[in-house]
Amino acid sequence: MSSDVDPCVLVYDVGGSHISAAVCRKRGYQLGEVVRANLPEEQTSDAFLEVLRSLGVKAMEGARVEGAEFAMPGPFDYERGISWMEHKMPYLYGVHVSEGLAARFGWKPEQVRFLNDAAAYLLGEVGAGAAQGVQRVVCFTLGTGVGSGFAVDGRVVTEGKGVPAGGEIWNAPYEGGIVEDQISTRALKRAYAERKGQEREVASIAHYAMGGDPDAVAVFHGFGKTLGIAIRKLLADFAPDVVVLGGGISRSAALFLDDVKAELAGTQIEVRIAELGDNAPLAGAGVAWFRSV
Repeated sequence: MSSDVDPCVLVYDVGGSHISAAVCRKRGYQLGEVVRANLPEEQTSDAFLEVLRSLGVKAMEGARVEGAEFAMPGPFDYERGISWMEHKMPYLYGVHVSEGLAARFGWKPEQVRFLNDAAAYLLGEVGAGAAQGVQRVVCFTLGTGVGSGFAVDGRVVTEGKGVPAGGEIWNAPYEGGIVEDQISTRALKRAYAERKGQEREVASIAHYAMGGDPDAVAVFHGFGKTLGIAIRKLLADFAPDVVVLGGGISRSAALFLDDVKAELAGTQIEVRIAELGDNAPLAGAGVAWFRSV
């Protein structure tokens, strides 16, 4: 494949336990084969960069790419390519990741770029998923925490009317605590424990709900109602056309989506489930690359 016919970029998604990589084409932001590897057992920056190099070689398979774009968790200096993570991957603290990877591929450091992983997820759904062509979009990734991203006309926004600082809503004051207290894994687990007096993982609660367990069903109905109310209250000023729900909890959307929609009846907000799943940040990294060149 020639890069002047269909430009390509190498894209990465760095998670808490593994790294994914693929080649993303400009046309349709289509991904090639996605390859994955665990974070290195040897906790050094050199070992981490070697995993990146090895994955990149596998993903490219001879394709000509213009550079690499990363979906990377924070805290991270996305402009300079330097990690400031202390609790996650502490061996990268202060490391200039862009320079390290560029040296391994014979590139210039500016050929390696970064964006926040939640923003990447959002851009993936905006460019190639559930929110294509939508003017005002908010994306929530529901899991252990609550990731969020705001977009207007296909561009991520981190400030402005109705946009929380940095586009991050997880720690916004809400109901005597913060948003994450109400719409996350721990909220579901807490609600179930209050009913049953026992701890279960969300996947297990969902399994019981699908089997008709009334307490598990009620937990998901309550979660959907809470989420719908939160969307209505927290996003009133931003006034999105579409809210996209992704993350692990969204896999159980059949158990709570109707409750979310019921709370949003009478508003302009449409709720959609993310289409790209775990590949959304990879596609979003490609979107970010090609929309900035």
